[in-house]
This record gives sequence, C-alpha cells and structure tokens, in this order.
Amino acid sequence: MAKPVSVDVWNPNGKYRVVSTKPMPGTRWINLLIEQDCRLEICTQKKTILSVEEIIALIGDRCDGVIGQLTEDWGETLFAALSRAGGKAFSNMAVGYNNVDVEAANKYGIAVGNTPGVLTETTAELAAALSLAAARRIVEADGFMRAGLYDGWLPNLFVGNLLKGQTVGVIGAGRIGSAYARMMVEGFKMNLIYFDLYQSTRLEKFVTAYGQFLKANGEQPVTWKRASSMDEVLVEADLISLHPVLDKTTYHLVNKERLSKMKKEAILINCSRGPVVDEVALVEHLRENPMFRVGLDVFEDEPYMKPGLADMKNAVVVPHIASASKWTREGMATLAALNVLGKIKQYPIWHDPNKVEPFLDENSPPPAACPSIVNAKALNLPVSKL
Repeated sequence: MAKPVSVDVWNPNGKYRVVSTKPMPGTRWINLLIEQDCRLEICTQKKTILSVEEIIALIGDRCDGVIGQLTEDWGETLFAALSRAGGKAFSNMAVGYNNVDVEAANKYGIAVGNTPGVLTETTAELAAALSLAAARRIVEADGFMRAGLYDGWLPNLFVGNLLKGQTVGVIGAGRIGSAYARMMVEGFKMNLIYFDLYQSTRLEKFVTAYGQFLKANGEQPVTWKRASSMDEVLVEADLISLHPVLDKTTYHLVNKERLSKMKKEAILINCSRGPVVDEVALVEHLRENPMFRVGLDVFEDEPYMKPGLADMKNAVVVPHIASASKWTREGMATLAALNVLGKIKQYPIWHDPNKVEPFLDENSPPPAACPSIVNAKALNLPVSKL
C-alpha cells in the first residue's frame, strides 16, 4: 500500500474533485477549475515520476477527473481505479499519449484528453536551436571556455558547418516538421527535401514563393523536393530533423543501416519520440564518425541515456524541453484542465483540436467545450457546433 501523497488543496468545498499529479505552470488553469466549483488537489510529492500505487492513492474513493503527465503509466489499473472513484475524465498535459492505454479508457467510459495546437512553433524552435548548436559546436565550445582552456584564437578551433545553401531534410512534414522546415529555409536559406506519406502543398508553396523572392533580389533561390523514400532524404540532406509519430512502423526508424546512408558530416535532430532512433546504434555511429553530429531532446529509455551517449562530444543532449516555453507550457496546462472540466460538465468536443486559440485568450471565457479528446468517437461524444 502506497504511503499518503502530499497535496495542495484549492477550493476545498468544491462540488467536483479534480486531481493534478504534478504542479503545472501558470495559475489560469487553477482559476478556471475553481471558478467552476471544482475542488482541486495538486500533488506536491518530491518525486519526478509517480508510481501507479501513488496515483491510486491520489485518486482515492471519489474523483471526477485527473490531469496527468506523459511519464505516468495510464493503463487498466489506473483507469479501473478512476472508474471506481466515479471519474469520467483524464487528460495528459502533452500532445502525445503513448503512455495511455486508450482501449482500457474506452472500456471504463473515460475520456482521454491531450493538448495539441500549442506546441508547434515552440517545438520547431528547439529543433532549430539544436540544429545550430550541433552545426556550430556551441556546447563543446561553451565547455571549453568554462574549463579555462581558451588561450587565444586558432584557425581550426571548433570549426563547424555552415547551413546557408545546404540541404535540410525533414522526415514527417506535419505541423511541427513544416514549421521547422520554414524556419530553416527562410532563416538560413537552406534547400529542402522532405518525406511524408502526404504531400505538403502549403510547405511547397512557401518554399517556392521564398525562392522567387530571393531570385527577384539577385540571390540564389532556394528549392524544394518531395522525396519518394525516407532513404532518399538520408542520402541527400546535410541536416535531418525527425518529426514522425511513434508507432510500430516508426520504432527504430533510424537504425544502424540508415545511419550508414547519411553523409559523414551530417547532423541528425530528434525532437519527436526517443524510440524512433536506435540509440545504441547511434552511439556507435557517433564514436566511429567524429564529424557526424546529433541534437537530441528525447531518448529511447527516458529519463536514461544509453551507455556512452553522455560521453560523445559530437552529441548535444537536452532533457525533453521542446515544449518548454512559458506560453506553451501554460497553454498545455490550461487545455488539460479544460479537457477534464469539459467532460465533467458534459460539454461537447471542440471541432478542431489544432485551433485552440479561443481557449487561450485570457481576456474572455473559454468556449464551453473540451479542447481535445482522443477517444471522442469511441465514446460517441458529441462535437461542438461553435
């Protein structure tokens, strides 16, 4: 039996009991819940990842809904506990929900929320930042300076890669992949090659228009190409950023064989999901190819890295912070809270989970709808006509 879990309680006499397994950024999400007569309990346990037993203790005997995190194991056991407590709603404070057994949630009639629509630019920006950090060896140079090793300018000191005029490759040209591509094309005048099962017409038109603008101003125009295979991108691109979904078809999408197809001085960026890359093979490739560089925000076995990765000077590694801008994280907290509140209040489902601006406008009340419920169809939940 888990020990009692410490919590902060807001609006103790509220009609509905909502639990958040972690403190979340901002206060708007808190205010939105207590204004709608919710008793909010926020777990303050000094532990990064709560166990299933600790979350069951948080749920208790009566709970209307839970706001949880991507690091938690939401399967049959937790949904059964939430159902026994009378709960009808759970929301990840994340766009991904690989930690959620949606079929188990369906079995108990529990709505599962997520928070798309606020991570696109923030995630793309971090991918761009990792691209620059890897290309220009910024982390290596920073460590060199802090260690007191700099004793004067040298012609070959931390020579990196110029991005202008090179080719950026994007695997998965959805919202985030396309936003990243636009940043790299417009910001650094890189040519684009992308692979996606669906044609990104809007992205292609953007690159074409920007190329025409450059040509009209006497500069070399940028170009785009839709690859017929992922391997075509790996072979041709100088900088490659991964933006696929994670499923059975994309597990270890980048493996030893595919790493060997890339240029010796290529740069690989991953801000999608850790298991998309075979991390053991990546460590071996980094060791054998010192001019190959990588920027990683996600890892195969988070929070751990595979042995040897931390020792690779040609790897830039950050702790899953792609969404960690103040505006985005506060927006994610708001959307997660409104997913749970909306189901408690029996609101319909918002018509487009990627167009959530009305929920984030602090100068007006949010729409009477759940921003994003991933199993809405399975539960036959009505869609808002707003």
